[in-house]
Amino acid sequence: MLPDPSERPVYIGSKIYRRSTYGPKHPLAIPRVSTTTDLIRAMGWLEPAAYVEAPRATDAQITRFHHPDYLAALKRTEAAQTVSPADCSRFRIGADGNPVYRDIYSRPATSAGGALLAACLTAAGGVVHCPGGGTHHGRPDRASGFCYLNDPVLLILAWLDQGLQRIIYFDIDAHHGDGVQDAFHDDPRVLTLSIHEAGRWPFTGTADDRAGGAARNFPVPRGFNDSEMRHLMQHAVLPLIRARQPQAILLQAGADALEEDPLARLSLSNNAHLDVTASLLGVAPRLVVVGGGGYNPFTVGRCWAGIWAVLNGIPIPSRTSPAAEAVLRGLTYNRAAGRHPPEHWFTTLRDPPREGGVRDDIKRLAEMALEERPPA
Repeated sequence: MLPDPSERPVYIGSKIYRRSTYGPKHPLAIPRVSTTTDLIRAMGWLEPAAYVEAPRATDAQITRFHHPDYLAALKRTEAAQTVSPADCSRFRIGADGNPVYRDIYSRPATSAGGALLAACLTAAGGVVHCPGGGTHHGRPDRASGFCYLNDPVLLILAWLDQGLQRIIYFDIDAHHGDGVQDAFHDDPRVLTLSIHEAGRWPFTGTADDRAGGAARNFPVPRGFNDSEMRHLMQHAVLPLIRARQPQAILLQAGADALEEDPLARLSLSNNAHLDVTASLLGVAPRLVVVGGGGYNPFTVGRCWAGIWAVLNGIPIPSRTSPAAEAVLRGLTYNRAAGRHPPEHWFTTLRDPPREGGVRDDIKRLAEMALEERPPA
């Protein structure tokens, strides 16, 4: 019997993330979901009844958004462990940072299955944390940005199939949630909000890009800090969300906007992610949090574990438990920052705050988001 997320939050994980890697030289060589799960358990925060193993999405579920030919190519590639020149050229498998790896079909299908299970579990309301999801760059007919399938789109489509008419997709990944925005361009039932680093791949999501009225974008400058995130939340994001009176919110909590991440140049502490999550509790009858980017296992695991604590109303102690500290000390991170990790990466889950001034660019972004404009 599946747990009821309206009674207490549900955590969706999978064993596949424990053994799956994009390859030793890829940014996604690191353990993220498994680290998150291990930390939550080591802190004593995950009762067995609150945990559900993600199923693998079926072909019919995946092709609700993705092209059957593309899905077939992913399966062929996993079976052969190599990609044909034709499939590489057409579907960008094995190209553009989207490597061929052992679970190239199974892992994305499991992420999609977890997201679809979250939609199912929240049909009558509730809160779900599914850190294996959040692959927001996936396209209907090709891989993009380390993403092979787009589980946020599949989750939102499942909510729409349930009859929901007012859905918020809120993305705080350092990279613009282009695949989700494009999937719901012009769709008045879905409002996509994205806070991301300006001038960073995929080079979309400008402040004046409204996606036919279905989006608000906040391209923030380098060094974006906790105070600036709070300003955007208080003066733009939360007013937009509350005005919508949403029936469901999907938060993509990519951790690559944290200061220690190697693939972005933003300066958030994980307090920003925890505060964003807390601010969304109770705003809609349904809240699902998925993962996304994040390429430092220490910062990703600590952030996403902290989000689970927030969703459950659990105070985060100033020091990790001995078991959680052992999980963190057991991590290997082959980038320069991992050679001499700071002690607080082992002993705390909550970062020191990274406050600062609120720049005029940030204030203007908030003002622009609230301006009424005719659809382009």
